[in-house]
Formats: sequence, structure tokens, C-alpha cells
Amino acid sequence: MSGIERALLSVYDKRGLVELARALAEAGVEILSTGGTAQALAEAGLKVVEVADYTGSPQILDGRVKTLHPKIHAGLLFRRDSAEHGRQMRELGFGPIDLLAVNLYPFEAVTARPGTTLAEAVENIDIGGPCLIRAAAKNFASVTVVCDPADYARVASEVRANGQTAPATRRELARKAFARTKAYDQAISAYLAVS
Repeated sequence: MSGIERALLSVYDKRGLVELARALAEAGVEILSTGGTAQALAEAGLKVVEVADYTGSPQILDGRVKTLHPKIHAGLLFRRDSAEHGRQMRELGFGPIDLLAVNLYPFEAVTARPGTTLAEAVENIDIGGPCLIRAAAKNFASVTVVCDPADYARVASEVRANGQTAPATRRELARKAFARTKAYDQAISAYLAVS
């Protein structure tokens, strides 16, 4: 498998973000990003392509829709070993997204605060993040998914050493990603059951 060409970084928790992005940039990886993440990376002197510029679709509905786009999800989901997938990607002008770093809106923290309203809770239900995480995790044979800042240093180290993460790392991070989206959905379900 070739090295990582393109990464999408879109995180709520920005701990370790700049260090991960620097390792990717040093490896020649194109970095896509959104909103506050893109701003933080640009302020750190890193070159960033806004997702809206990459997809040609603006962020809409107060930020509720920014990464839900076929160009993003196809980049994560296409099978690199499938000639047919490759043909479709070329015809559409879509490229691969080989690494995804996403962490979710802090639903659990927001709803743990006394006095949180249902409206506040609902606005902290992340939709695009879990969709991205699940797409990348499904395609762990080719895509690295990182949803925990504690894993950034490991990923950065492997990228620096090899231009890519190891298959065992991708599989372990995919397992962790599915566990995170499961826990997130359970927290939302539990909150709605009592609110």
C-alpha cells in the first residue's frame, strides 16, 4: 500500500492536533479541514484546504452540513484494490482520503451539566463526525481513523517512519472508532429516554 496522500482533520478537542498535522505535512500529506480546526492549523503555519473548497459545496445550516458530501465519503470508502472503484473515482474526479482525525461534539459533557436544555443537548449531537468515523473505520484496510487524541503520537510516529500506518494499527484504531461511536449513540439514547 502506498503512503498517505490526503487527510481530513476535523476535531472538537484540539489537544495534539498541530503536532499530528505537522507530521502529516512533513510527509507531504494534503490536509483538508473545517471551521475551527482549519483556523487552528492555519494559525500554526500549516497549509490547509477547507472542505468547502475541496468539495465545491459551502457549509450550510449553521454548520450542520459541512462534511456530508459524496466527495468526502467516497474518498474514505473506496476500495483501493477495486479497479471498478478506481474507475468511478477517476470519472467523478474524486481522490482518496487516507487518514481521518475526528472527535465528536461533547454531548456527554454538555448533558452532564446541570440546567442543560433539550435544545442545547440536540445541538451537541454530532452527525457528520460519526458518519466520517464509521466510513473510515469500515475501510481500515486502506484508511487510518483516529478519534482519540491519545493516539495522535503513535500515528505521527508511524507516518514519519513509514509514510503510512501499519495494518495492525489501522485495525486497532478502527475497533476503537466503532466502540466510540457506539458509546456516543448510547449516551444520546439514554439522555433522550429521560429528558
